[in-house]
Amino acid sequence: MIYPDLELEIPDDLGNVHFVGIGGSGMSGIARMMHQAGVRVTGSDRSANYSTEALEKLGIPVHIGHDAANVGDADTLVVTGALWTDNPEYQRALAQGLPVLHRSQALAWLARGKRVVSVAGAHGKTTSTGMLVTGLLGLGADPSFVNGGIIESLGVSSGPGSDDLFVIEADESDKSFLLYDTAVALITNVDPEHLDFYGSREAFMQAFVDFASGAREQVVISGDDPGALEVLEALQTQGTAAAIRTFGFAEGADVRILSVDDSGPVRFAVEIDGSRYESQLSVYGRHNAVNAVGALAVLTGLGFEAGAALDAIAEFGGTKRRFEFHAEIGGVRVYDDYAHHPTEVAALLDSARAVVGEGRLIAIHQPHLYSRTRLFHREFAEVLERGADLTVVLAVDGAREDPVPEVTGALVADDFADPERVAYVPEWSDAAEYLARIARPGDVMVTMSCGTVYRIIPQVVEALGARFGEAGGSAPGAAPAAPGAALEER
Repeated sequence: MIYPDLELEIPDDLGNVHFVGIGGSGMSGIARMMHQAGVRVTGSDRSANYSTEALEKLGIPVHIGHDAANVGDADTLVVTGALWTDNPEYQRALAQGLPVLHRSQALAWLARGKRVVSVAGAHGKTTSTGMLVTGLLGLGADPSFVNGGIIESLGVSSGPGSDDLFVIEADESDKSFLLYDTAVALITNVDPEHLDFYGSREAFMQAFVDFASGAREQVVISGDDPGALEVLEALQTQGTAAAIRTFGFAEGADVRILSVDDSGPVRFAVEIDGSRYESQLSVYGRHNAVNAVGALAVLTGLGFEAGAALDAIAEFGGTKRRFEFHAEIGGVRVYDDYAHHPTEVAALLDSARAVVGEGRLIAIHQPHLYSRTRLFHREFAEVLERGADLTVVLAVDGAREDPVPEVTGALVADDFADPERVAYVPEWSDAAEYLARIARPGDVMVTMSCGTVYRIIPQVVEALGARFGEAGGSAPGAAPAAPGAALEER
């Protein structure tokens, strides 16, 4: 894992820039922006994906596989935080004395001189950023933006604009969000995570206080979330130059949700400055009403009229890997979502209930990171058992972490109170066959993780097709293979 050096002075002229891990959602967006700004960009990643193919279509050379030779004549290296320090391209850059920037520093370089709107929070920041960008564009503004996910209506995760506004999804996982010269801070929630980096809950909370304190114009913060309320109290105690606005269900919230109907695409009523407004989104879930109202609080704080801002936000059609529909085979619908924390999984399953109807909700959970699985396996089991009818748990995606033999998906499965509602199937080929075997018309299956789980979808679709005698469905990626579990059809 590579962490940003918050004290590093970023050079004004980066020269030729090589991105290691260019296919990541955040990295690809930054690379696209640099290319559009006239910087000569190259990149590499361990495998091809939607993002690498899109970048190549723009004329950006992308190497598949990591090799020191890929650095070529680069003057600056940009790295993803998930990179191992023994990566040959990283080592070549160090040996050549090249400046090495964490992706957040490359993003700070892009945003220099702009009026930055930074969106932070443990959950909801990608969607909230997408809503803000959609809202601004619908209101006639032309912001620059870099989001952590592809905005469906735009087909990209980043874009240059002619306005002075620059909307950023700001990452709290390694204090990156402290790098930006933030004018407006939106804090969706403060749910302590990434404690492997921070070391303590107190350090995590203080980072959010520091982030909010750095906003020059405005802090928009949840009035409901307990962690956000702690940050708010600290801000009020120490004082801040920025105006503070709260949003949510709380009675004293500046932008207050009055009612929510989440039986379909979410509808809600909101009160702001004594006036009542109603809105319907095209996305599902109570949590998305909260995300929309946070975006509304920012837009009205920037001077836009509330009714027009709500109408513009309502045009938001979602982001990739946020309850994204992939296929329907034999009456079984398959979705994918980025949820990788118990709070996110609970919100996802609540949203999915609105589309299930008479069928069953089947969760396909890929635990992400050994550290997170060790910390939260009981919480994952609790929300999965409460929210889904059946759960299939896959092997842990360790990503940047070294394997921990005793930490497996079985930790989650073994914590279910009712073992008949869960199966631990570590190998993907067996999991796909198992899911097809238990499937019934009307069921909804949802893969969930910020790891590689979306790549199992072609196998699931193929297995469902064989079961129901249908071909069809399309989804990204490839997948591994082999063992099994039990749990008969219920």
